Amino acid sequence: MKMLIFILAVIIPIILLLQSFTIMATNKTEEQKYSLVRKYGDFEIRFYPSTTIATINSNAKTYRELSGPGFQKLAGYIFGSNESNTKISMTTPVQMDINDSVSMMSFVMPSAFTKENLPKPNDPDVQIMNTADEYVAVIRFGGFASDKDLKFYSKKLHNLLKENGIIPLGNYRFLGYNPPYQFVGRRNEVIVAVDWKDSSK
Repeated sequence: MKMLIFILAVIIPIILLLQSFTIMATNKTEEQKYSLVRKYGDFEIRFYPSTTIATINSNAKTYRELSGPGFQKLAGYIFGSNESNTKISMTTPVQMDINDSVSMMSFVMPSAFTKENLPKPNDPDVQIMNTADEYVAVIRFGGFASDKDLKFYSKKLHNLLKENGIIPLGNYRFLGYNPPYQFVGRRNEVIVAVDWKDSSK
């Protein structure tokens, strides 16, 4: 019993220390730029200007089916699997559009890169493209995301938009901000493009 207490007394502080370093590293990671347009009680409206992404298409129908293989392909690209063996910094968030037709997973490229100066991926499944400017509605939740969470928060956001007379456009998407080995302080978001007329201007 004393040995177990001793082991726990050593391991727990180490885990907490590692988590602290993970959180600090995540906080220093470049995040996709956006402007906060309006904040409601449980959700907010943001404006995202066009940005450059590396993306893959998939037949996956669930978060679990898409997250592993998709992350592996995109991570391979930024870790040097490209025509110039260039290593590209990771940014946040990782984006997923999971639906019944063609699902997508994307990494936002660092702001120093454009579609024109990014190296060509070695994997033909990885595509480099520019997104369109868009207004989106966003709802946030913590913990480790699951398909159940995505359905729950997509429905919750849909109902909140309906209550406020805001029209959603297209699929509800997932944004993930943390590495899988971060256990505390996790940030997840469900977003959807909206038909927004900025009345604050």
